[in-house]
Amino acid sequence: MAKVPRLGRVKRRLAADIGAIGALGFYRSSLASVVRRLGRDPRWKCWLYVSPEGSVKALRVWPRGLPRRTQGGGDLGARMRRPLRELPAGPVVIVGSDIPEIERRHIGDAFRALGSHDLVFGPAADGGYWLVGARRRPRLPPLFHNVRWSSAYALSDTLAGLTRDLRVALLPELDDVDDGESYSRWRKRTQLARFRCS
Repeated sequence: MAKVPRLGRVKRRLAADIGAIGALGFYRSSLASVVRRLGRDPRWKCWLYVSPEGSVKALRVWPRGLPRRTQGGGDLGARMRRPLRELPAGPVVIVGSDIPEIERRHIGDAFRALGSHDLVFGPAADGGYWLVGARRRPRLPPLFHNVRWSSAYALSDTLAGLTRDLRVALLPELDDVDDGESYSRWRKRTQLARFRCS
């Protein structure tokens, strides 16, 4: 899931801490990196669900060769339910474009988990989640009701709304970079990784 990378339209909480230009630069870089790493893996088909609605045909904005659909309206839960309902049969995994440390192995692990679980989540350090996946058979379970989005309760609210018969897997925790604190943690890890490689 991705938003058009435009100044003042993306990463507003991050922009409040590092400035709108810095937030836009981060978002553009993260979007390009995530799509480059995940978009061409032959083990799955990648779709871009984009926002706002009119941007789906903005050819210069989105990477070439990946099919695009609109996220549509509603809260985050309504926008995530859309690909879970619309895409062809089989398991579906949804990630955002602001998880700079996501790797192909995380997506592979999520699809493997859906072999024996109904749902899979990737918990984020801020209490939300960076990945959600659904097996979708025999049916798509009700999801995302009464969730306090963009809060420390997003994952716990989502899990609390599930029926007890569902089997849920959790992946390792990653940061989705939403504010200055998560941005600083990511920058430190990136700098440490560069230092170790040099």
